[in-house]
Amino acid sequence: MANAWMPGAGRVHCTTSGGLFRGGAPRAVWLTAEADPATHSARTIADRYSDKEPSAHLVWNPVSGETVQLLPATVPALGRLACDPDPAREGRVCLVIEVIGQADDPFTDRPLTGIDPILAWLDSWEVARAWPAGPPPPVDKPPCRRNDSTRLWALGGHFGHSQVPGSQAIGPGAISPDRLLGTYLPRLLRGSGDGHTPAPVHTFAPGGNSTGPHPAMAHT
Repeated sequence: MANAWMPGAGRVHCTTSGGLFRGGAPRAVWLTAEADPATHSARTIADRYSDKEPSAHLVWNPVSGETVQLLPATVPALGRLACDPDPAREGRVCLVIEVIGQADDPFTDRPLTGIDPILAWLDSWEVARAWPAGPPPPVDKPPCRRNDSTRLWALGGHFGHSQVPGSQAIGPGAISPDRLLGTYLPRLLRGSGDGHTPAPVHTFAPGGNSTGPHPAMAHT
């Protein structure tokens, strides 16, 4: 059963009223705080939103693994996507995850500490482990065309902020959806084609509320 509050996450009280979701395919949106994860904690960033819009559901530091939640999954994170009309109400849920990182330095190029419980929570809300719009563009590329992004948005799944219909955001930059969602295995683990047997890999098959090791962390 899905939990409105992510198990194990810290909490920061947020006064945003949010309202109600309008229904449709569940989705998650990933964006960057444009802050250094080595010097900013998740709680520090979350405290910025505690008494005003815009907000996010989760703030995550992928270096320390700290995750803080401001809003329950049942409440839209209004204003943070900075689009008009605001797509934050669309879907059975539209869960906004703010990653402490910078768009010009893709956070998936480093260890993703603490990603497993986040993905398990999103799985429990039936957010499909799919990225319909493909990898988000790098910061020097224009945002997705609105017609294309609207069609793909309707499918649900995972999106970068720059892929939200009407968005002018550059974040999260050129991150790897495969690595973030746990479908990427480094060449070393796949074998080099020289006949040697690769090291065993722990894979995660999402389902229900179960958790499992993320491939990016399997040998760290």
